[in-house]
Amino acid sequence: MVKPVGSACNLDCRYCYYLHKQGLLHQPRLPRMSDAILEDHIRQYIEAQNGEEVVFSWQGGEPTLLGLDFFQKVVDLQNRYARPGQRIENDLQTNGTLLDEQWMEFLARHRFLVGLSVDGPEHLHDLHRVNRGGEPTHRRVMGAASLLRKHGVPFNVLCVVNRDNARHGREVYRFLCGEVGGRIIQFIACVEPRDFQCVAPTKWIEADLPIVGTPRARPGAPDSIVTNWSVDPADWGRFLCEVWDSWYPGDYGRVHVDLFESAIAQSLGLPAQKCITAEFCGKALAVEHDGSVYCCDHFVYPEFRLGRITERHWGEMAYSQRQQDFGYAKRDTLPDYCRQCPHLSLCWGECPKNRFVRTPDGKPGLNYLCPGLKRFFAHIRRDLPAIRKRIERDHQSPLWG
Repeated sequence: MVKPVGSACNLDCRYCYYLHKQGLLHQPRLPRMSDAILEDHIRQYIEAQNGEEVVFSWQGGEPTLLGLDFFQKVVDLQNRYARPGQRIENDLQTNGTLLDEQWMEFLARHRFLVGLSVDGPEHLHDLHRVNRGGEPTHRRVMGAASLLRKHGVPFNVLCVVNRDNARHGREVYRFLCGEVGGRIIQFIACVEPRDFQCVAPTKWIEADLPIVGTPRARPGAPDSIVTNWSVDPADWGRFLCEVWDSWYPGDYGRVHVDLFESAIAQSLGLPAQKCITAEFCGKALAVEHDGSVYCCDHFVYPEFRLGRITERHWGEMAYSQRQQDFGYAKRDTLPDYCRQCPHLSLCWGECPKNRFVRTPDGKPGLNYLCPGLKRFFAHIRRDLPAIRKRIERDHQSPLWG
């Protein structure tokens, strides 16, 4: 994931996990990836790929702050360095507030996939997603969705599920499908420890971690381990169940919900579709505006810096022993409580950044969202046999022997 403008953003979302990087990483007020580092990144990233498709993911902060000229350079450099037969794809995650007709023409012409951040209907979205002046952004985001549909630019919807909108699962899902027109929807659980601005994930003091299910392991308590806007584990499970029950009867096969598709695939013995539910992680590396590479988008802290692309090749860092150890640690650090769970193969402890509570018997390393995840996985098991039959019928062959 490329952060060409660092943490700079024209919004001030109250739950943002990245705005504080400006102070943590000592970034300038308006960071910008230089032309030289941009070229190094594109060249090295293409060189490190051994497949026919190379996907570039542009994120932030807000990457559209860089303007169209920057992204025209991106396309030109990709065309220069792509090997014969390679297909270059781009996706762009944006809050949508700066998109206009010119952006649409560019995105459509160069086949960019756009990720648009929407947290549901206006009264839920505007609780947290405000601009630097504290003003709501929902109407501008909906204007961007309208432009994307008008110009036929493919887009998916990214919804951050926080403590507030988590209590409105059906309403949020129906809005994203109906009003926004999303056919690919990504739900991300909003979870951050209170000290996330200064303490890196997995670097917590184990003795200070609460037991799962206790008041400290939920938002709202005076001594809670998480921020007040973090989703409650019970609400996360309820949200996923509500959305599943809205999605499965009529939208299965029509609307792609990332967490659901991955759960179905894993229940059938197929690979995970998302890193957070895979047995191993380590493929979501992040490169900052200055060329610094980090183990993961959610681990952009000094402790997880792998190097700089002006000093080490992208491929060397991505396949380094340090990065492999980071990826395998997801499985190797699971407590026995997880290893004995009937849902292990669907979850694998979820994202390591959220493993800051202790098991009922006091062992560290349990995921904060565990109670909600258990509820969701138990809920969908009733529908999985029918889904398997449907898939086998459509493919006219068994999925396994």
